[in-house]
Formats: sequence, structure tokens, C-alpha cells
Amino acid sequence: MGKHEVGTPKYIANKIKAKGLQKLRWYCQMCQKQCRDENGFKCHMMSESHQRQLLLFADNASKYIDSFSREFEEGYLELLSRQFGTKRVHANRVYQDYISERHHLHMNATQWETLTEFVKWLGREGKCVVDETEKGWFVQYIDRNPETIALQEAKAKKEKMEKDDEERRMEFFEKQVEMGKKNAKDETPVFTELVKDGDEKIVVNLNLNSIKKEVKPESSGINALKKKLKEEKEKNANGEERKKKDKGEKRKASALDDIIKEEEFKKEKVNRKDYWLVEGIVVKVMAKSLGDKYYKKKGVVKEVPSKYVAMVTMLDTGHKLKLDQAHLETVIPAVGRQVMVVNGAYRGSVAVLKSLDEDKFCVSIEISSGPLKGRVVDNVQYEDISKLHIFDV
Repeated sequence: MGKHEVGTPKYIANKIKAKGLQKLRWYCQMCQKQCRDENGFKCHMMSESHQRQLLLFADNASKYIDSFSREFEEGYLELLSRQFGTKRVHANRVYQDYISERHHLHMNATQWETLTEFVKWLGREGKCVVDETEKGWFVQYIDRNPETIALQEAKAKKEKMEKDDEERRMEFFEKQVEMGKKNAKDETPVFTELVKDGDEKIVVNLNLNSIKKEVKPESSGINALKKKLKEEKEKNANGEERKKKDKGEKRKASALDDIIKEEEFKKEKVNRKDYWLVEGIVVKVMAKSLGDKYYKKKGVVKEVPSKYVAMVTMLDTGHKLKLDQAHLETVIPAVGRQVMVVNGAYRGSVAVLKSLDEDKFCVSIEISSGPLKGRVVDNVQYEDISKLHIFDV
């Protein structure tokens, strides 16, 4: 049998069928069958298989509607998050991309009759930011992934630290300017007018004898000045010798500091890794997907089967969980308690927490074991240390 001629009803019907997308009113969601025309849909409605599906639907209609609604919502949000991310986009554009798939779930099988109702429901549930304009409804996906939230929190923390540093610098500059203004205020002499009372005469005394007599003490004053100059020279010489000694000591100290800094830099470069899990430390579970029973609860790392995975025993319930490093967080103990350095130059060292700087999100520790015992390390980040669990003997 040859092909049908172009333009004939059969040719057009075959083209529509090949395209895959047809009229929504001739689609049966329960049977997942698309009919080509009204007559075909009517025949399907009279079929035995469709009648059986209707009996199943009649037994528990709400169950099927909830299931279809959940599937439609998940598909719509999955497409929105994958294709557009957190950008603001027209709701109908996302819907058109969603229905372009041949086997998509149709909206007439859900609890929402129109796309507008569905968009409003997303806004009420807090799953999207929705707003209505002259062009229609727009949606913006809200990403609640724990990893994304952690990245946003870290970014906000970094911005806050930079802002705090700038504010402190500006306050210091303002104080310096105020002090400079105070010191710059010199006491200027006040000149007044010469006021003469009535016919009072102005007398000028030009007694040269008094000037000659005053010359003698000047010579003695010159001698005194010479003595003072000599004393000052001697003091300056002694002061220069002391300064040279101090400079020599400072140079020795600075050279030692440079050597220590170079060693720490080399250790930092070697020991800084993208994994930090160690046996015996206390960690906090940050995975919301595990529920309130484990979220933000503390546990002890009992075993590290791989670099990024740990077996954690919960402190309150004793349950054992296998968790990824991304779902865990270090725990900062009270001052004076033992910690384990899990990353950085002193990785693997046991130390004691000396002080805590909440503004800069860092701590000071004192190494308590090994050849570096007694060394105090400042500006250690929260992520590089964790509380050391003391096991009962």
C-alpha cells in the first residue's frame, strides 16, 4: 500500500500521530491512553479495560488525585529547578516545556483546574516566589538543598567578616582624624588695641646702661648651653648604642619568626586537604533529610571507611549512621577542653582550646602532645578543629 497523498485527512492524521502531542480532552489519565479524535475517545470510554479502571478509581478517588497531583508538582518543580535554577521566569513557559514530553502527567487529572491555581498553591506552600504582572504569573524556585544553604551561609559569613574589618578600619581612621584635629589646635595670641586714657603720655625708656649690664649673664648662659649640648651628645651616643643592640636582637627574633612561618606554610600546604574526618572526634549532623530526630544532634566518629564517609554513633540515642562528610560539621567545645586538629598545618595534633574569637570565627589553641607541645597557634578556623571525645575507661 502506497503513502497517502499530501493534504488528505489520512495524511494529516498520521502526521499528528507521529508528532505525539494531541488534544488534552481526548486523553485518559487512568488508562494513560491518548485518543486521536472524539469518536476514538468515546469508544475507549465504552471499553471494558476503562470500566475496570473507573471501578478502581471510585474505590479511593482521593488517593489517585493526590498521587497525580504529587507527580505533576514534582515534575514541574524538577524542570523549573534544573532548567531555570533560581531565576524568575514566566509560569506558562515552564508549563509548555513540561507538556512537550509525550508521556507527561496532564493537569486535568490533578486537584488544580488551571495553571493559575497551581501557581498560587506553590506560593502559599512556600516552594516558589510567585507574583502577578500584566504579562501573567511569574515563578521563582526556592532552593532548600542543604548543600546550597551551607554555601549561602558560608558566603554570608565571609561577607560579614569583610564588612566588620572595613568598619573597624573606618572607625580607626575616624579616631586618628579626631586626634589630629585636637592636636592641630594651637593657642594663637590675642592682639588688642592700644587704648590711651585722656591726655596720658607714652614714655619710651632707652636706658643703654641696663643693656650693657645684661650682657654679662648672657656669657654665663652660653657656657651653660655648651654644657647642656655636650650632655645631650653623650646621651645620644649612648642611646644609639642601645638602639643598635635592640635592632640586633630584633633581627634575630624576626629571623626566627620567619623560619617558623616558613615551616608553618610548608605544613599548611602539605596537610591542607578537602577531607577532615578522623576517628574519635565529636561531630554535628546537618542533614535535614534525616528528620528532627538526628538534625543538629551530636555524635562520635567511630570509623572512617573512606576519606569522605564516616560511621557516626549518636550520643543521645546510640544509633549508628553512615554519613557523608557534607552532612557533618565540626563541634567547638568550651575553653580549656581538648580538641583535635583535623585540617591545616597541625593536622592530627591534640590541643587545648585557649580562647575563642566569635567575631572572626577563629580560636587560639595550645598543642598538648608531640614534639610541638606547648606551642600556641592563633587564628585557627572553626572548620579546622573539632571536640575530642573522651571515652569511658
